[in-house]
Order: sequence, then structure tokens, then C-alpha cells
Amino acid sequence: MTEALPVFDDDDQAPGGALARNQAARRRRVIEATLELAGRGGFEAVQMRDVAAAAGVALGTVYRYFSSKERLLLEANVEQIQVLGERLQRKPPAGDTSADRVVDVLARANRALQRRPEATAAMVRALGRAQPDEAEAVGRVTEGMTAIIVAAMHEGAATERDLQVARALQQIWFSSLIGWVGGVDPAERVDADLATAVRLLLV
Repeated sequence: MTEALPVFDDDDQAPGGALARNQAARRRRVIEATLELAGRGGFEAVQMRDVAAAAGVALGTVYRYFSSKERLLLEANVEQIQVLGERLQRKPPAGDTSADRVVDVLARANRALQRRPEATAAMVRALGRAQPDEAEAVGRVTEGMTAIIVAAMHEGAATERDLQVARALQQIWFSSLIGWVGGVDPAERVDADLATAVRLLLV
């Protein structure tokens, strides 16, 4: 079981700037605790009370930021996309063509997800169960990945076709991840299918 941190929740005593930093740090600990629990036991292991204990915050604080465990996992998805974007800035995608670079981006994303299969399965399940009131979080996942894919294609503003291709690739990627977490397709097949889709769309 994840070792619980001391519980603290002192927003009321913090001045404005410190308050914002405290809230951001607390939110970050909650998401990290979510991924840790999901990594150990998948979707079912993410329980709000356990997340609060692992993050060292009050249960009410978790609900203040996240209305449900599905929302927690959706926000974890957003964070993982942001991490991918930061890594790609430090080490840009390899390849001489748009297709080569997008294949590299998706392969790197897959490797990162495959290192934490249970957490990935939980995040994929949360995306598949998203409700209308969670559309904003799902939209941030989509927008973040769209930006990453388009940036790999070329520099400058995205065209309408760029956006259409990025959206289609995300749908294929999500379907492939469902197959992988469900044990239908091995990781190599996911990479191969995505590479085929990229090269068909980016001609």
C-alpha cells in the first residue's frame, strides 16, 4: 500500500501568491498519488479516500479539485500529454519527413505508456467512460495531443488538413491502446498499425 503523507490543508492561512503555489503543489500531489495507485492496481485501485491519504491531503480537498475518480484520471491524462510535450521540446522527434516525425512521436508516447500498463489502462478506461460534464477535460487531452502531432508535421500554423489528420490519428491511437490494454494486440502491433496509419494519411 502507498505510504500516506501527513495531512495538511492550510489554504486559509496562506497569502495570495503562496496560496496559488500551495494549491498547485497540492493538486500535483493528488495526481501523482492517483497515478501511483493506478499503477499498482489499475482503475479499481483509484479510490478517492486512498488518493487523499497517499497525497497527504484531506478528502474534501480531493473533491474540491476533482469531482470523481474518472475526472482524476482524465486530469492525469492531461498531465501525461504535457509531460510528453516537454520531453519533445528537449529532444525533438527524429525523421526527415512529416510521417517519420509523427511515427517517432507516437512510438515514444507508446513506450512511455507501456512502462506503466496498469496506470495506462486506468486512464484509457476513464477516457472511454467520460461523461458530458467531463468534456472540457477530454478536450484538453485532444487539444494537447493535436498540438504535439501538428508540431511534428511542420513548423508554423496548422492547416485544416493538419487538424483533420491529427484527429484521425488520435482516434486510431486510442483504439489501438484499447486493444493493447485489453491484451488483444502486443505493443509491437500497436506501433506497426500506427505507423501504417500515419503513412497512409501523410502522403
